[in-house]
Amino acid sequence: MAKDLRARSRPLDPGPAPRERPALDATDRALLAALTRDARRSNAALAAEVGIAESTCSVRVRSLVERGVIQGFTTILDPAGLGHPVQAVIAVRLAGHDMAQVQAFGDEVSALPGVLAVWNVSGADDFVVHVACPTPDALRDLVLSHLTSRPGVVHAQTSLIFRAHHGVGVPLGE
Repeated sequence: MAKDLRARSRPLDPGPAPRERPALDATDRALLAALTRDARRSNAALAAEVGIAESTCSVRVRSLVERGVIQGFTTILDPAGLGHPVQAVIAVRLAGHDMAQVQAFGDEVSALPGVLAVWNVSGADDFVVHVACPTPDALRDLVLSHLTSRPGVVHAQTSLIFRAHHGVGVPLGE
């Protein structure tokens, strides 16, 4: 029987090759720290804080973006302020681990209204989904209509978020 299972299973793709860690100097780390505190500051203010010329600052930030160190600049919204005060994380387990099924689940669920983030994770669960909803009933409907009713979903566990505590981010040391 074990031989039959091995014959039917296909190996998973190895995933992307490891990325070479971009070299960051003290100026790069200072720019990243300043942008982490306030990404809205002007180039002039950023250059003054770090102690470099504005043209150098612009070139350095552009380089950090091009190298993928900075993946984007964003606005963080308060879901409660937008009428979605009920936040939850939902751990989802799939029946199988077919690459196409895993990819489709992540792509489709991330496009649902109210979904803030979807992570494909290791361990007992396959995905963690972060959602914001206007009411507990809307949360229930999202879970029942869009998650647990999906083909291949065998388990979902919903945990309400009472309060978020945000960390300081990725350490910028060497």
